[in-house]
Amino acid sequence: MKFLTGLATVAFALSLAACGDKEGGDASSPAGPVAAVAAPAGTTWADTVATTPEGGFVMGNPDAKVKVTEFASYTCSHCAEFSAKSSDEIRNLVNSGKMSYELRNYVRDPLDMTMSLLARCGGAGPFFPLSEQFFANQAAMFEKVQAWGDAPYQAAMAAPPEQRFNILANGTGLTEFAMQRGIAQDQAKQCLANTTEAEKLAKGVQEATTKYNITGTPTLLINGTVVENAATWEVLREKLKEAGV
Repeated sequence: MKFLTGLATVAFALSLAACGDKEGGDASSPAGPVAAVAAPAGTTWADTVATTPEGGFVMGNPDAKVKVTEFASYTCSHCAEFSAKSSDEIRNLVNSGKMSYELRNYVRDPLDMTMSLLARCGGAGPFFPLSEQFFANQAAMFEKVQAWGDAPYQAAMAAPPEQRFNILANGTGLTEFAMQRGIAQDQAKQCLANTTEAEKLAKGVQEATTKYNITGTPTLLINGTVVENAATWEVLREKLKEAGV
């Protein structure tokens, strides 16, 4: 539980925390335009969601020529902006069958962990809608955290790990938020008490940081390679056009 304990030092100005531009190598991509691929009859690629071995959730054609991966934090303001600007267009691109989109939780703090556990609680189906709504609700969530105050927060962080995120979620309205979006109360409680899942998320952050030299969020990959300075949708969209999407 070292990581869970180490998360105790969270600032209430989380929206200003380290998230932003990321530099990396040139993304490898197919040569020329990518052909559209129809989804199986009666389905859409945007509704085709699965978990990945790396612990993310991927939307779209599993054989898509262009695979986008985003490392994102629910408490990162740049990630919220990216989500607001990109979500509809990402779905359109995914529905073409040319591209898949994977989101991996890059947990930075206890509130981020709380939302990550809730977003993952219902499995693959509701993960992307819940993630988008957590991003859209980010400013309101920060206000509730401010109103809740430092003393209750510190008390939550002093609680046993299996109780900690339930206390945070209840105190900041995140449990109610998830329940209003289809996560049952008992289910939410169980997911928030799942220290094994929390440790798995923490380990994933450590591994991704080492592998991709992540210094901020969102960090974006095309076909497994970090894209230079692509923390905004406008930049990534141009890179995707270059990749034939």
